[in-house]
Amino acid sequence: MHRYKFVLTRPLQFLPVIFGISVITFILVRLIPGDPARNILGTRATPAALASIRAQYGLDQPMWLQYFYFLKNLANGEMGKSILYKIDVLKLIVTRIEPTLALVVSSVVLSVLIAVPMAAIAARNAGRAPDHAVRIVSTLGIGFPPFWLGLMLIILFSVELGVLPVSGYGATLGEKLAHLVLPSLTVALSLSTVLTRSLRAAMIEALKSDVATAARARGMPESIVFWRHVLPNSLVPTINLLAVNIGWLIGGSVVVETVFALPGMGQLLVRAIFSRDYMVVQGVAMVFACATVLINFIADIVTVTIDPRVTL
Repeated sequence: MHRYKFVLTRPLQFLPVIFGISVITFILVRLIPGDPARNILGTRATPAALASIRAQYGLDQPMWLQYFYFLKNLANGEMGKSILYKIDVLKLIVTRIEPTLALVVSSVVLSVLIAVPMAAIAARNAGRAPDHAVRIVSTLGIGFPPFWLGLMLIILFSVELGVLPVSGYGATLGEKLAHLVLPSLTVALSLSTVLTRSLRAAMIEALKSDVATAARARGMPESIVFWRHVLPNSLVPTINLLAVNIGWLIGGSVVVETVFALPGMGQLLVRAIFSRDYMVVQGVAMVFACATVLINFIADIVTVTIDPRVTL
């Protein structure tokens, strides 16, 4: 159990990271051109009305004092009040978590379902036509930006074929799943190309390892050698890469949710930026940061569990 000692100390190491992210987010948000009070009241607002709104939301205070109040709210489990939506930021974020979480989970599952077979085909046929085909497809896939890929999928499956909805999220479970197909596929096609290249390289190396050679010497069929010994030994670097890319995926959900009009946290962040809703931007950024840190922490635990040789 000494291999799991990092579980006790790693959360303490995350505190400076979260603090640094909060400082950077706080400063960058306030560097956005524009005045939140004027966005609320319009261009014809009187100076007195503008001053009243700024005082109501603490925007007339020095930046260091605003940051102090922000930290105080975080310590109390709060994130302030939204200027645009007129409700607590935390309650607002809770209402938008489900679409983003569903998008991330479904995208990861689809990415793994695509990447593992493609990497296995390439690794078992290294240097031959199937391997070259997989490498070409994965290389081309990296060059396609998600917003363009999403638009192409909309044109094909929604406009031309009419089999899937264009945008939105739906109300029932069936409608939600139907609305998630295209966004999830958009992300999965981009993410699976990266995973395929990494997993293919790890599988080829594992096929040449002493463990695989010993298994073959004991008379095991090649398929058993591959799925019982090669695949598990190839997962560790891919899990770490997947954790990093899930962090990218959480941030990248902003683009995908905007393309497909998913009412998630990404779309909420975009609208908050354009309306200069500082509290919402800070709150969403903090949730994204904490989610990324948590995912990497879970990936470390899974890595240590799968491979007893790894110590963190």
